[in-house]
Amino acid sequence: MTQRSDAGPAPGGDGTQAHAHHGDERARGGVAGLIIGSIGVVYGDIGTSPLYALRESLAHIVKADSLTEESVVGVISLMIFALFFTVTIKYVVFLMRADNRGEGGILSLMALAHSAFGRRAMPVFLLGVAGAALFSGDAIITPSLSVLSAIEGLEVVNPAFKDFVFPITVFILVSLFWVQSGGTARVAAFFGPITGVFFIVIAMLGAIHIAEAPQVLQAFDPRHGFSFLASNGWVGFAVLGSVFLVVTGSEALYADMGHFGRFPIQAAWLGFVLPALLINYLGQGALIMAHPEAADNPFFLMAPEWAALPLVILSTMATIIASQAVITGAFSLVRQAIQLGLLPRLVITHTSETQEGQIYIGRVNRLLLIGVLILVTTFRSSSALASAYGIAVTGTMVVTTMLAFVVVWRKWGWPLWAAIILIAAFLSVDLTFLVANLMKVVDGGWVPLALAGCAMIVMWTWVRGTRLLAEKTHRDSIPMNELIAMLQKSKPTRVPGTAVFLTSDPAVAPTALMHNLKHNKVLHERVLVICVKTEDRPRVGPEKRFEIQKLSDDFYLSTLHYGFMESPRVPAALAAMRKAGFKYDIMTTSFFLGRRSIKESPSSEMPTWQDKLYVALTRQAANATDFFSIPSDRVVELGAQVTI
Repeated sequence: MTQRSDAGPAPGGDGTQAHAHHGDERARGGVAGLIIGSIGVVYGDIGTSPLYALRESLAHIVKADSLTEESVVGVISLMIFALFFTVTIKYVVFLMRADNRGEGGILSLMALAHSAFGRRAMPVFLLGVAGAALFSGDAIITPSLSVLSAIEGLEVVNPAFKDFVFPITVFILVSLFWVQSGGTARVAAFFGPITGVFFIVIAMLGAIHIAEAPQVLQAFDPRHGFSFLASNGWVGFAVLGSVFLVVTGSEALYADMGHFGRFPIQAAWLGFVLPALLINYLGQGALIMAHPEAADNPFFLMAPEWAALPLVILSTMATIIASQAVITGAFSLVRQAIQLGLLPRLVITHTSETQEGQIYIGRVNRLLLIGVLILVTTFRSSSALASAYGIAVTGTMVVTTMLAFVVVWRKWGWPLWAAIILIAAFLSVDLTFLVANLMKVVDGGWVPLALAGCAMIVMWTWVRGTRLLAEKTHRDSIPMNELIAMLQKSKPTRVPGTAVFLTSDPAVAPTALMHNLKHNKVLHERVLVICVKTEDRPRVGPEKRFEIQKLSDDFYLSTLHYGFMESPRVPAALAAMRKAGFKYDIMTTSFFLGRRSIKESPSSEMPTWQDKLYVALTRQAANATDFFSIPSDRVVELGAQVTI
């Protein structure tokens, strides 16, 4: 007998109600509120690119002593092309249609591609892991670069402030990560308005200076950009690597779709953010054409002398908001990776009672802070850090485009030739930017590659070790139906109440159950085996949360379904099961959990270094009590030492 949590099919198909419910929560905020909110959260990263993008792009030309009006127009033309093609066409228009029940992001796209195949395809899995690993580099570099570039504006206010740039940057970054554990729900309401003011100010500054050299408007003609590349050889190619800085943060458009919805993000970009960025870049270009010495720091030199310090303060606030959005995105990505089995279980703290996305992961926060401080201390300037920035972002974009090909071809049912033509257009631009950024490997581009490499090794080791351990456990375990038959013949002592056992393999008897029978020689009058399953969708509606199967008169198997963006809470699921008719009393219920201590083994199927790494990762994993939010006073842990 199998009992499901829903009385019938969900309206609109599997998962549609959950998607609609999530959309209803967004709708209550109002479209205008969502548009303003997206300006702060979604566009903080790409919105602070004017602080350094044009400066770094022109640095190659200044170094080659070939700064001319034609070169300035050519570089800005390339920037405009990048904003229109990569951000507007690829992300805003196209990729935001590839949503996984309203959610976006690299792992959501990976899950969507898997569903297109109907199984876990190894190439898709590896692409998703690579994209998630590259994002880890982005999450560390973005706060370092954006905050440092804003504080460097103090040098424009007064050169005597140069010695204070580093300590102020460190103080702001430490403070930013320090407050993460308290949540950002209280101050998040100010993110949109502050970033909105920032966009208005930079647009006004740009508009003021365009009149100084109106010929800068020729940059809207893409021929100037391509002519610049053709006539400047390797210097032009090096400039292209820095031009890419204008589109950093584009992944946030896609990743944050679930929080704000497609339309508010698209409306904010087309109606507000894009015009402000275009006007500012054109204004910076006009300023440099009129005053070539301004190429050293055109963003802050656009401001009148009296407004320099207020602009530094406003820019610092904008970069803090941009950094906050990236940190929150890192927490969300790690939770998805944990749910998809790519990382060990870590304790996830919910910092808001009303917003599911407001979470805090202490160990991730500490690792990010350590990484950020190492970067700032090592590079010391935003110009040096900018060399390290592009590779992580371009790599993620290439992965996203390749996963999108699977979705367009297999999920949307496009003809293969049409999917190839469309994706080839996006991929050609992405790969061009990637190759241009690879020229910076020696100058700092190795940093995100090293970070991504370490992240990929960790995820690969965890997935491989967990699979080998599961295979060994399955071989050494007794099938569930055989155990029930054995217990019916040789009945152990029964005690009142309900015993709950968690398992990852419902086909075999849980290890904790076997240890309880072996050592305590008793069995509760009712046994419930729970298997928590993560689906290839962001969320699972309450009506699809669980299904119960009666294995015998006193044995039940329940499968709990969660999306990869949800935190599994077993007590809440049990409460829903009780409402649906499953009888149990929490006061007479005990949770039996197995705590396995993994030991190194010379006979392991993995290399020695990987075996040691897997053992180290298992020691960092949170116990099941905390991860599944089980009341600690109802838990009995039974330990065992195992090897792979």
